[in-house]
Amino acid sequence: MTYQRPAYEEVTIAHGGNTVSLRPSLRAAATLEARHGFPALFRALDDFNLTIISEIILSASVIRQDAAAFLCGHAGKPLFPFFLAVRQPLAELLDMFRPAPDPKAKPSTGKRVTWREVYEGLYAQATGWLSWTPETTWNATPTEIDRAYAAHIDKLKAIHGSADDQATNEQDNAYTPERLKEIDELGYDPAFDRDGLSVLRSKIARQA
Repeated sequence: MTYQRPAYEEVTIAHGGNTVSLRPSLRAAATLEARHGFPALFRALDDFNLTIISEIILSASVIRQDAAAFLCGHAGKPLFPFFLAVRQPLAELLDMFRPAPDPKAKPSTGKRVTWREVYEGLYAQATGWLSWTPETTWNATPTEIDRAYAAHIDKLKAIHGSADDQATNEQDNAYTPERLKEIDELGYDPAFDRDGLSVLRSKIARQA
């Protein structure tokens, strides 16, 4: 069965009678990536690194008390069943630290950026463009911020038009040989605002 990234990004892990819910918040993503980097985080799951695994669970927990109880539940017990229970869900969580690919996005031709720069950019978009509070921004996921910002840009384009629309209008109004011939045949330029010119002339005449 092919894994499908959920629309609402949250991971729930149950083991030893305890359950913990984890959210890939911008705070957790930025903190863990800065401390370890993605390669080390994924490697910790393969190596059964209890220290880093515990840190991931605590950093991404929705309710920290649940995370503490979940981690204490394996004390004095064999660790292998615990590792098997958390490995796949945590791998999915780490993948959610990266914004989900947007099928409508055009391939990027810009320079490569670090994940720190990506997260700083998401924070700036949320607090600057979207006017979210810092607390709301840190608790949102990278995908949520990315999608909200994209929707905001689409809204601005719908209201004000895009650069592509302006370029099309300029092209439509260009005085090509064909259009000049049309103007010559009509005896006037259809795009010329004659009513506006009459109003302007009237204002000038009144001020004279």
